Amino acid sequence: MAPKNQHDGTLKKRKRNTTEPPHKSPSKSKAPTKFAASKKHKPNSAGKEKNEKPTVPVTGRERRIQSKELAEARKKKRKRHYTLEQELARLWEKMRRHEIAKEDRAKLVTEALQKMKGKIPEIAGSHVSSRVLQTCVKHCSQAERDAVFEELQPHFLNLAYNAYSVHLVKKMLDNASKKQLAGFISSLRGHVAPLLRHMVGSVVVEHAYELANAAQKQQLLSELYSTELQLFKDLVSSKESRLLDIMSKLDLQKGSVLRHMASVIQPILEKGIVDHSILHRLLLEYFTIAGKTSVAEIIQQLSSPLLVRMIGTKDGAKIGVLCVKYGSAKERKKIIKGLKEHIGKTAYHQYGCMVLVCILSVVDDTKLITKVIIRELQSILKELVLDKNGRRPLLQLLHPNCSRYFSPEDLASLNSSIPSLSLKDQSETSSQTETSKASLDDNESNEDKEVTVDEVNKDKTSVDDSDLAESGKKDPLVRRQELLINSGLAESLLDVCTESVGELIRSNFGKEVLYEVATGGSGGILHPTLDDKINSLHKAIASLAALPKSEDSEEEHVLENFHSNRTIRKLILDCPSFASTLWEEALKGKCESWAHGHSCKVISAFLESPDSEVQKLAKKELQPLIDNGILKNLKPTEQATQ
Repeated sequence: MAPKNQHDGTLKKRKRNTTEPPHKSPSKSKAPTKFAASKKHKPNSAGKEKNEKPTVPVTGRERRIQSKELAEARKKKRKRHYTLEQELARLWEKMRRHEIAKEDRAKLVTEALQKMKGKIPEIAGSHVSSRVLQTCVKHCSQAERDAVFEELQPHFLNLAYNAYSVHLVKKMLDNASKKQLAGFISSLRGHVAPLLRHMVGSVVVEHAYELANAAQKQQLLSELYSTELQLFKDLVSSKESRLLDIMSKLDLQKGSVLRHMASVIQPILEKGIVDHSILHRLLLEYFTIAGKTSVAEIIQQLSSPLLVRMIGTKDGAKIGVLCVKYGSAKERKKIIKGLKEHIGKTAYHQYGCMVLVCILSVVDDTKLITKVIIRELQSILKELVLDKNGRRPLLQLLHPNCSRYFSPEDLASLNSSIPSLSLKDQSETSSQTETSKASLDDNESNEDKEVTVDEVNKDKTSVDDSDLAESGKKDPLVRRQELLINSGLAESLLDVCTESVGELIRSNFGKEVLYEVATGGSGGILHPTLDDKINSLHKAIASLAALPKSEDSEEEHVLENFHSNRTIRKLILDCPSFASTLWEEALKGKCESWAHGHSCKVISAFLESPDSEVQKLAKKELQPLIDNGILKNLKPTEQATQ
């Protein structure tokens, strides 16, 4: 065997040697071969360039086409349903057109849903597909919508965290039946707090909260109150809507509830996710049980531009009012500066305007208010006077806390308080402290005892603590004088009322501001500084009343218009100077022509006036009308009903 192997090796060696040229050594043959190969490659490549099209794009258009093709190739590799998304996008461009017929749109929607069937949860998070799905859900039939809901239902929580699919989830909730909405809210159990801490997920919780009924809202909120309520949903009924009632019924430990609520609230505030009404309700309930230190920390956090984003809801405005009332001078200053450039928008808002009303009623720094708030209000004064909500800050200065202009709910909001900070509740708080100490169970853990006693001690407040003042230290009349007269607001208001007297006196909302300005405001605050301008306003109203009655005119005469004739009548009864001006300028010698219809109420007001001088002005001319039965002299009981 050995010789055979040796012989084989020899043969192999000889075979290798025979491949090489006999006149060249192996070492010398390698270098020329390599050089020759490189030389050979160059002519080939040059010849290829001459005979074939270049692979590198030359023009800009070719470069764009090539980059687009490369991008398409990458997307196909990266996205599993890329081709499907492209098809859906083409269908979407057709179905979303306004001019398309309903039948054609229905066909396109059905086709798109058929293509997506079974893949909806996977493609719902795509920027393109989520838009297609929203359009399909909007225009599809109820059966198709229910099928989409069933397919998405197990995946709603995951979709709620996606920036694109969240809009689809909201659209599904808008079109959901009561049963479907209840099922979705039940699926949120245990996930409400984490979702509220997420920028995108919080939008879904808020949307569900807005659509929910009272019991479902309570279900969502209860989870944020306590761990026990999160685990056992049937513990609380919808009747116990307030946190204090829930704690009393279930005998929950105050310290435990406070710790859980603080762990929910603090991360949300730190992230600045403060736009949602469910959080505002949570904060209000927290204020009812939290101690002085905890509440003060929350108020300090909110005394910033964050508050501007909160006052758009009913409960958010209440929080804004409480922050203004119980905030320190420094915190109030931050709140006012945070409202800068948002004053007009806030004044027109149904709830936000109450925060401005509170600031004008409480804050002592009238220079800052004038600079930030009054100046911006002056630039849009006429629009504010004619607006239902915009007039409220003005009316608060002219006639504070008047039940004629503010609803009982508005006044309750202005008078709301925080138990641990309220000076009015000190006696109640002290008695509760003693009761809480006595009711500590002997079997309680030492940790629970320390927390409960500590929270109770936090509730103790000193009546002499200047930081707890619920209103400013200034006299309210002095504050009003500085904000109305010294700032020039009243003068601007009088100018607007005089220039637009005809429009305001016929307006349902403008007439009230006009009345307050014409009477000089509550307590006669506009007198005597602005008496000349007030008299000019009286003459402007009288000049409108002096115009002859014309049947051809499209606009009703002020003595016959529903709003204006009641305003003029009220001014005659409450403002003798106006009554005398109106008589001399407009009604003297003309009463018989105005003694019929709605205008007779204006004429009768002269005889009903509590001022004897006003009665004397008209008695001589009006008595014959009464004797002839043309005019009725209303009795005091009838006056009250007018």
